[in-house]
Amino acid sequence: MSQVKIIPLGGVRENGKNIYAVEVDDEIFVLDCGLKYPENELLGIDVVIPDFTYLMDNIERVAGIFLTHGHADAIGALPYLVADYDIPVFGSELTITLAKLRVADDRRAKKFNNFHIIDENTAIDFNHATISFFKTTHSIPGSLGIVVKTDVGQIVYTGDFKFDQSAAPLYQTDLARLADIGKEKVLALLSDSANAESPYEHTSEHDICRYIEEAFQYQNGRIIVAAVASNILRIQQVFNAAYQTHRKVVLTGRDLEQIIKTALRLGYLQLPADDLLVPEKRLRELDPSATVILEAGKMGEPIQELQKMATNKHHLTSIQPGDLVFMVTTPTYAMETTVAKTRDMIYRAGGDVKAISDDLHAAGNANKNDLQLMLNLLKPEYLIPVQGEYRLLNAHADIAHELGMPYDHILMTRIGDIINYDHQKLYLAGHVDSGNTMIDGIGVGDIGNIVLRDRKLLSEDGIFIAVVTIDRKHNRLAARPKITSRGFVYMKASRDLMRESADLITKTVQNNLDKQEYDWSHLKQDIREKLNHYLYEQTRRHPVILPIIMEMNNDNKKKNDK
Repeated sequence: MSQVKIIPLGGVRENGKNIYAVEVDDEIFVLDCGLKYPENELLGIDVVIPDFTYLMDNIERVAGIFLTHGHADAIGALPYLVADYDIPVFGSELTITLAKLRVADDRRAKKFNNFHIIDENTAIDFNHATISFFKTTHSIPGSLGIVVKTDVGQIVYTGDFKFDQSAAPLYQTDLARLADIGKEKVLALLSDSANAESPYEHTSEHDICRYIEEAFQYQNGRIIVAAVASNILRIQQVFNAAYQTHRKVVLTGRDLEQIIKTALRLGYLQLPADDLLVPEKRLRELDPSATVILEAGKMGEPIQELQKMATNKHHLTSIQPGDLVFMVTTPTYAMETTVAKTRDMIYRAGGDVKAISDDLHAAGNANKNDLQLMLNLLKPEYLIPVQGEYRLLNAHADIAHELGMPYDHILMTRIGDIINYDHQKLYLAGHVDSGNTMIDGIGVGDIGNIVLRDRKLLSEDGIFIAVVTIDRKHNRLAARPKITSRGFVYMKASRDLMRESADLITKTVQNNLDKQEYDWSHLKQDIREKLNHYLYEQTRRHPVILPIIMEMNNDNKKKNDK
């Protein structure tokens, strides 16, 4: 009998960063390898990826990485794992093509080429398990669920999914295949929880397409469409609506162009007319009533680029009176505040805003009924809710309980939890070191809590720099301390504060110099403590205090005097 473990290394109690390790005896199968975009408190951080320490420590056992779809929450962290390890990567044609683009953009991983294209009919035999796949409906073609078949039962991972009876053939779920999987023992189901709180029925994609066309038809000015670049289905609907209303489409940004060209080449996107797409340089030639600007932003996130348009900082265009900004992708709960601020900025710039989520229940993830249908089709012994914050995982647990699944068969996990199979049951059996690795520029994991704390302090109360020059020969200050402040107070209006701070520093340094023994670290700490106490009394602020101590070289001074 096989030894089976399931370890979520991301994707639970958070939005995005999906990665799940399934261990069967001496083999590890990695399901997805995604990232997430930082929340507001992660100042300056570009993206957040999983902590790969556990996989790196067991790299010789990793049999492969299996990708469900081509969104960043499933493939975004791939370059950081394959940069140093030649692990085979499996996915559908479009998923692998988008993964290759991600890897090619990373200077450390661009030589990696161990990719393998599979489809819903593929089954791969490993030493202790068979990996197979099934089609799912999502906002991008080529979305697949994954089945890990072992001698103790099947472990099924849905990836992002929903059910839509009106979906086009390219996006249809294979219900018959799901029913066949459910005829055999499903030990555990790792199921999408991102939309578990929604009690509403999804609006069909057919109705969404008609809604977008109507919005285009009744707009006289320019239409700036904000979309996620990898939401291929929504982009196709935008192309169709532009064609129906006799408009041309201008693409902004390299990431968006890459994804669209790739989807067109593979046949997953269709241009209704050959001249539908217009280069950026011809934007000014187009009549506003015949213009659609498709904005997806860097890494496929459009919100920041809309803010640049609203504040005249965008490289291509700005929001103009009469423009309609049409948000055709439903934002996550974590982005609601940012989206509200962006709307306000657009209105101030003279534009109007329309969001698909204002009128329709459009989502790429399963609602309550979808989750219950998946459970009824697969009939799992255990449910492991994944892909969502804790309240969403908890909502998914309640949904399963309504169908009669006992709560002790629903495992609410944290990142790094080990779920072990033994004595005919699954249970939590320990923890591995895991968490977040933050990416800032080209730095991977070199930003920790201390750096983030300093950034937070700098953003709140600024910095206070004191430069002190000491004459060690005569045990005195060589000059009055020089003080510089940024983001703390306006120095010209705070001369008394600066003068008294300099007096305090002078006194503190001289007291240390008068002692027979002193060291720089103690002196710096003494300056920090005295200044921190004084500045807080005067301003009720805690700036980052940076003392810089220099010693005067008396030998050089004599040479200069001569």
